[in-house]
Amino acid sequence: MSARLQAPRTTFQEQVLAQIGQDICAGRYRPGDVLPSEAELCARFNFSRIVIREAIKSLAAKGMVDVRRKLGTLVQPPAQWNLFDPEIIAWRTQTGGVDRVLAHDLLELRRIVDPPTARLAARRATADDRAKLRMAFAAMARAVAGEGDYVTADLGFHATILEASGNQFLRTMQVAMSAILRVSFQLSSKRQGGPAYSLPMHEALCIAIEQGEEDAAEQAARRLIAQSECDLLEGLGIDVTT
Repeated sequence: MSARLQAPRTTFQEQVLAQIGQDICAGRYRPGDVLPSEAELCARFNFSRIVIREAIKSLAAKGMVDVRRKLGTLVQPPAQWNLFDPEIIAWRTQTGGVDRVLAHDLLELRRIVDPPTARLAARRATADDRAKLRMAFAAMARAVAGEGDYVTADLGFHATILEASGNQFLRTMQVAMSAILRVSFQLSSKRQGGPAYSLPMHEALCIAIEQGEEDAAEQAARRLIAQSECDLLEGLGIDVTT
């Protein structure tokens, strides 16, 4: 029986890519496994060989598989994956959720990136950057009041800080960092009263950047991460005292 996908993706290739990517992240295909042949995948999805082949090429570009002549398409271990790829981030959380290890690594990455980025933004933000940051914070405040999506507004706030840092490499991390932050925010925002409680912390960060206070901006970013950690672990049902 064919299993043509019905997911509202842009192309057939993206549909196949998403399903196989999720299968790998869920452990249905484990590292070292050989994926089904093109003919088998064509039968499974009821799409042409061209569609299947392009999907496999995309998986290979992400480091998830290695196409070897005569051996087939081998699933690679996660250490070989492009873990900053937004689709891989989404597939991992959709299929396996966020466990203690992934939560720890997400928070650790934020501790490495967010405080120095906030410091740079306080130092380098232009008048336009500061205006955009204030608008992004206002969107968060409206979302807390029930007007708009809080996670989307929070992502916009942090993306603005990355942009205001003035560092070209940090700017290019916006897409990946947004995907990573979305996972954290979606869980932490589920805590009752969490968004409203963190709003003054975001405002403190906004003000520090507006006023060019580097130390204050860095400390505000650290406080936000500490609060996010409590919210995230509580959302996962993990005892924060352990």
